Amino acid sequence: MLLESLVLCFLSLVLLSPFATSEQCNPQDKKALLEIKKEFNTSEVLQNLWNPKTDCCIWVWIECDPTTNRVTGLVMKFDEPSNDIVGHIPSSVAQLPYLEHLEFNNLPTLTGPINPVISNLKHLKYLVISSTGISGQVPSFLSGFQNLELLDLSLNSLTGTIPSTLSQLPKITTLRLDNNKLTGQIPNSFGSFRKPGPEIYLSNNRLSGHIPASLGQLDLESIDLSVNRLEGDASFLFGSKKRTRILDLSRNLLAFDLSKLDLPNKSLTFLHLDHNYIYGKIPQVLNKVNALERFNVSYNLLCGEIPQTGDLQRFGVFAFYHNKCLCGSPLPKCK
Repeated sequence: MLLESLVLCFLSLVLLSPFATSEQCNPQDKKALLEIKKEFNTSEVLQNLWNPKTDCCIWVWIECDPTTNRVTGLVMKFDEPSNDIVGHIPSSVAQLPYLEHLEFNNLPTLTGPINPVISNLKHLKYLVISSTGISGQVPSFLSGFQNLELLDLSLNSLTGTIPSTLSQLPKITTLRLDNNKLTGQIPNSFGSFRKPGPEIYLSNNRLSGHIPASLGQLDLESIDLSVNRLEGDASFLFGSKKRTRILDLSRNLLAFDLSKLDLPNKSLTFLHLDHNYIYGKIPQVLNKVNALERFNVSYNLLCGEIPQTGDLQRFGVFAFYHNKCLCGSPLPKCK
């Protein structure tokens, strides 16, 4: 039903567009796109979307530079999972030399490894392969993109370790490898990202070992390491002068003294530390974190009275329960 609607929209664009009789698309780019269509084992309705008799710059999922008319975007993104794109990442994408945005999103029948021909796309700024059936390892060639700002490989079936060379990406602002089956440790080299550092999302994997202390040298706005098997200290991720907005370390094996943390009290909006082995008391400084919207320290080894002078009680009992000896509102009174 979704693709049928796309076909109707496409036909409307063909009839109404002033370019319907004037070809704007670069002929080599158009040839490459038609090769991509051949490589996909797709349904008949999808085959009708890219009509070779029309300008490819008005095709669905295609973005063209308004000045050069070169194809700069192949953005195959669906709001709901679609099984109409079947096969592997097409090798013909390498024939789109000016591609800046390549995206395959919500395509569970897109399978196989990440095609190494992608390494030829030297102008890439945004690479999104998310919610697909893609498997295999995170390829090390990804570190060669000099213009890449967003790398999103979330919600796939990727395995193996995280390449340490990803920290060599000079312009990266967001790194998403969450919701895969990655193993091993977080590379120590991640502390050498160009400062202030990208947003890092590694949650819902099988990562183990210690969080590298080198990450504490960065000023990360968002870091999500939840639902892994990480252990040891993580206190170096905190800092009152940092711009940290989101910090999620929940559901790991981490152990550190919460009362000694130097919290970012101006920017922090999301702090989840639940399901760890964190000990000590809840620091009074948390009352000064005025922007805090989400907070959870349940299922830890915390003790002492919950600070009563601020507004932590608004997070409810579920944010505090199942600790060693934590007490005070919203939990029962201290004895």
